[in-house]
Amino acid sequence: MRTQERPQERKRRTAKRAATFTRTTRETQVQVKVKIEGTGKVRASTGIGFLDHMLAALALHGGMDLDLRASGDLHVDQHHLVEDCGIALGQALREALGDRKGIERTGFFAFPMEESLALAALDLGGRPSLACRARFRRFRVGDLETDTIPEFLRGLTRGLQADLHVVLPYGWNDHHKAEALFKALGKAMKLAFSRDERYRGIVASTKGMLE
Repeated sequence: MRTQERPQERKRRTAKRAATFTRTTRETQVQVKVKIEGTGKVRASTGIGFLDHMLAALALHGGMDLDLRASGDLHVDQHHLVEDCGIALGQALREALGDRKGIERTGFFAFPMEESLALAALDLGGRPSLACRARFRRFRVGDLETDTIPEFLRGLTRGLQADLHVVLPYGWNDHHKAEALFKALGKAMKLAFSRDERYRGIVASTKGMLE
């Protein structure tokens, strides 16, 4: 069970669509720097090599620069650290996006990787929710526990205040399935974050706000 103390959070938004964010609890510490209009430069150090690899794939295909450093109670299990990485990344991206005026808001992508296919649909409407249909054959892929992948995604939607649907309709190799999923998510993010001149100064919502 997660401890109930309120995490310490520090955030800073820059003039461009970039932000830094630090999340500290008794279980983990996660520091994130993100730039939405980047070139895919990534430094990821979480203590879980395969998670670092997935974060690199996400950032590269999302067209963003990402520096994420995390440490925590991996001697217990991976759940706390992986989930908090998702939360902190989502909150950093939310800070970088600001009021979300002028952005496309939604993104969808289907990413194939050899025999596997992943689908990701993202809505930055301000209502955090995750629908995940992703099954893996093994408990681990590389050194990452596969049951923590949905926890990362759930944390991301919570931090980003977004609705995310991910589906792995077919595939055999767990590495391919996981990598296709993160790449599809990166592509969907890139589309949702993109600016649309038709929405300049307004948000893409009939309500006039995203919440």
